[in-house]
Amino acid sequence: MSTATAIAIKGIDVHTYLVKDPQRAVKFYRDTLGLPMSVELSQGAEFELADGATFGVWKMQDGSWHPSAGVMFAVEDCNAAVDHYRERGVKILDGPIDTGDCFMAVCEDTEGNSFLLHQRKG
Repeated sequence: MSTATAIAIKGIDVHTYLVKDPQRAVKFYRDTLGLPMSVELSQGAEFELADGATFGVWKMQDGSWHPSAGVMFAVEDCNAAVDHYRERGVKILDGPIDTGDCFMAVCEDTEGNSFLLHQRKG
């Protein structure tokens, strides 16, 4: 195995958001969004999605926190997803937005982190 192959990044193992209250965050992602939990510990949890991706929420041992962003959760129908999650109490900050290439809605979790509901076109 060449050194370049041995050190090459081959994917993302988990995308994690920092949280202030792990139990509240787990409840939001598990119960409100319906993500299937694969690991739960006192400081957070991981959720394994149908496509094999893993998303996690974790509280730092020192209690430090900063807002996170960047996760786009794939949905089949962004408009229907916005209606569904709004009814479940999810804070929808903007959208659905038609970008020309996709539809997306900006949402906020219980910890102040933002995420997108995202529907690819075509």
